[in-house]
Amino acid sequence: MMPRELKFRRFCEVIAETQERLCVPGVAVGLWYEGQEYVQGLGITSIEHSLPVTPDTLFQVGSITKTFVATAVMRLVDQHKIGLDIPIRAYLPDLQLADDETAHAVTMRHLLTHTGGWLGDYFNDFGDSENALARMVQQLAGLPQLTPLGKIWSYNNAGFYLAGRLIEVVTELPFEAAIKQLVFDPLDLEMTCFFLADVITHRFGVGHLVDVRQDTITVARPWPVPRASAPAGGVISTVKDLLKYARFHMGDGRSPDGECVLRRESLAEMQSPQVNIRGGFDMGLTWFIEPINGAACIRHGGATNGQMAELKIIPSRDFALVLLTNSNRGGDLIAEMAAYAVQEFLGLEACVPEPIQLNEDRLTPYLGCYDSALGIMELTLQNGQLIGQLFPKGGFPTPDSPPPPVPPPIRLVFYQDDAVFVPEGSAKGSFGEFLRNPDGSIAWFRFGGRVRARVED
Repeated sequence: MMPRELKFRRFCEVIAETQERLCVPGVAVGLWYEGQEYVQGLGITSIEHSLPVTPDTLFQVGSITKTFVATAVMRLVDQHKIGLDIPIRAYLPDLQLADDETAHAVTMRHLLTHTGGWLGDYFNDFGDSENALARMVQQLAGLPQLTPLGKIWSYNNAGFYLAGRLIEVVTELPFEAAIKQLVFDPLDLEMTCFFLADVITHRFGVGHLVDVRQDTITVARPWPVPRASAPAGGVISTVKDLLKYARFHMGDGRSPDGECVLRRESLAEMQSPQVNIRGGFDMGLTWFIEPINGAACIRHGGATNGQMAELKIIPSRDFALVLLTNSNRGGDLIAEMAAYAVQEFLGLEACVPEPIQLNEDRLTPYLGCYDSALGIMELTLQNGQLIGQLFPKGGFPTPDSPPPPVPPPIRLVFYQDDAVFVPEGSAKGSFGEFLRNPDGSIAWFRFGGRVRARVED
């Protein structure tokens, strides 16, 4: 067996090759394996003002933030200040949602498992004042209830505004200060922050938008995530700090200096299945839980304006992987390189479902357009194959933001009734499911984590 240092060096060479192919200007990679840390920066921070990416370069980590929120929540649960199954209105009596029954019954567990049921992809900018998050929560009353509370899993960013606001009320601190006090400081995450003012004196990655149709790459603007969206995706960090964070979630709940930060039982509950999702994974308390050849993997990804991130942890193997990128094509690189790392270092390979061949008559009922807040997915037949094409609408980081470039089309293959996966190319390994009405008609296509309503002709 090759020494691990040489394996890691080869891993970085493969990343560099993939970077060039996918037009990803910069990548920071961190690996923890059986007591050893390996980190490397590759490429540049920006095509306009290029600096080499280093292991200390700051990147936006997007929705990995949600695991920090859950970690803070579980600390408050341990302190008996929050209950996972107590209605949110016990803490926020003025909470208003479009569906009053949901507003009356929704709990923190619903929020942390994406089962609130209302439209989840709403983003806005209410400035930099400390009331930004409170103002964002007021907007939830205008978001339609798509599915019944607790019944259908659909990724819900907006639920984390509510979770963050509850943290503010319980701690009597601004959200960012509360997360710093509850998570960043105890875990010695010195380079992890929320605010641009904390970033600007350090080296940081700048997002990029690659348009494969136009063969162009441009710097993504604006750079900051609005303060009102901080609980859904505002954390900024480095591969070194994220490896520290991963080691905590693989440990016994103690900080680097031995302080008890979380009870073992609370860590275990975060990593325990709460909701089963068809497609080979479960939802924990913010962690996605995926079996890889029998080894439980907890993970979370993140996406902001032109930056993509991944944190993958396999506690039983003392293994953690961090990939931070500054391109909207970074997701493709992450998918390829995460699979490569798990196979190369652990000898594990994700199981690929056995495809079911369906003729055109069987595929035709699934064709059409499926609508969600941020984009329309169109399913068509091409040479007997089911092809999906996403047409982004825009709306991130503010409602009037223009759409990002149209991604490449994908091929979808059935492996069970009403269940598909992507076997190759962009979005490889992604799963989708068609959800039906009581009368048997197709109501939703859940893909990319979101339920997408079928658009009737």
